[in-house]
Amino acid sequence: MTAQATASAGTQDTNAHIDPAAQVAAAGFVPVQTRSQRPHSYEPADFGAPSGREVNWKHTPVAKLTSLFAVASPNDGVRYEFSAGEQYVSSPLAIGAAPRGEVFLGEDVTAAIAWQGSSEAMHIRIPREEEVAEPVFVSITGLGADQRADAHIVIEALEHSSATVVLQHTGSVQYAQNVEIIVRDGATLTVISLQQWEDDAVHAAAHQARVGADATLKHFVVSFGGGVVRVNPNVELAGAGSEGYLYGLSYADAGQHLESQVYLHHKGPRTKGDVLYKGALQGAGAHSVWIGDVLIGADANGTDSYEANRNLVLTEGARADSIPNLEIETGDILGAGHASATGRFDDEQLFYLQARGISEEEARRLVVLGFLTDIVQRLGIPALETELLDAIETELAAVNG
Repeated sequence: MTAQATASAGTQDTNAHIDPAAQVAAAGFVPVQTRSQRPHSYEPADFGAPSGREVNWKHTPVAKLTSLFAVASPNDGVRYEFSAGEQYVSSPLAIGAAPRGEVFLGEDVTAAIAWQGSSEAMHIRIPREEEVAEPVFVSITGLGADQRADAHIVIEALEHSSATVVLQHTGSVQYAQNVEIIVRDGATLTVISLQQWEDDAVHAAAHQARVGADATLKHFVVSFGGGVVRVNPNVELAGAGSEGYLYGLSYADAGQHLESQVYLHHKGPRTKGDVLYKGALQGAGAHSVWIGDVLIGADANGTDSYEANRNLVLTEGARADSIPNLEIETGDILGAGHASATGRFDDEQLFYLQARGISEEEARRLVVLGFLTDIVQRLGIPALETELLDAIETELAAVNG
C-alpha cells in the first residue's frame, strides 16, 4: 500500500509529504506570492532593512546598498541641471502637496527612504495640449562616492500633451531615487533614464507610473555604469485604451550589478503593453538581474500584452538572472505571453560572417551591435542614439582588447 493510500485510509503515515506553505498558512501567515500583493508604505520602519532573503531582494547584493537604508543627511550628494526644457519645471512639491503621491506608493525600504528624505520633490509639468518638440533634459551628477542623496521627481503630462523627458545620471554618489510619472488622458510621454555612473556609484530607484485613457507611455531604462544599479519600473495602464511600452538596455562589466524588476499592470480595458529588455555581460562578476511581472486584471478585457528579456553573455564569469511572470485574472484578452533567453554568441551567425571574409573580432562586434541596436533605435533621439552606440563600441573594444 502506498503512503498516499495509507493516509487516506485514516492511519498515521510518518513518511507522508509535509507542505511547508500549508503549515505557514495554518499558522496564520501567508507569504507574498505575487507583485500585486506586496505591502506599500511611506515609512521605512514598516519595511526594515532587507536581509537578502526577501523575494524582491534575493538577487541583489544587499550589503552594498546599506548606505541607502537611512535618510540622507545632508541631502546634497547630487547636482541637478537642465540643458533643455527648464521652463517646464513647476514649484517644488512638499510631502502632501498634489500631485505628489497621487500615483506613488513605496514598495520597498529605499523607496520609503527617498520619499522621506525629499522634503521637496522636483515637478516637471507638461501643459495641456502642448507638444514639446525638444526633449526635456535633466543632468543628475553625483558629487562623490562618499556622498549621499535622496530624491523624489514627479513627471506629469497633462491631457493631450506630448513630450520626452531624459534623466541622465553621471558621476559617483549613493543615491536613493523615486520617479513618479503621471500620464493624463490622451497624453503621450516618453521617459528615458540613463545610468552612466562611475564604477563606484550606488543607485536604487523606484519608477511608478499611471497611464490614463487613450494615453501612451514609453519608458526606457538604460544602464551602462555604476557599481550597483537597481531601477525598478512599475506601470499601471489604468485608463481604457492606454498603452505602455517598457524597454531596457544594459551592459554589465566586471564587478557590476545591474538590475531591473519590472511590473506592468493592465487595469483598464483594451490596454496594450510591450516589455522588452536586452542586456550584454562581460567580465568576472558581471551580474544582471531582470524580473518581469505582468498582471492582467479582472477588468482588463481586450488586453494585448507581451514581455521578453534577452541576454548575451560575452565572457566567462558573467551571470544573468532572468525571471518572467504572468498573472491573468480574465479570460477575455487578445493575447498575452512572455519569454526569456540567455546565451552566448550564436556560432552559426559567427560562421556565416566569417565565411564572407569578416574577421572573428569584427563578426562578434557586428553580432553584439545588432543585438543591442534594436533598443537604441527605439529612443527616437538621434544624438542620444549615436552616443549610446559609441558607448557600446567602447565596451566592445575593452572585451576584444
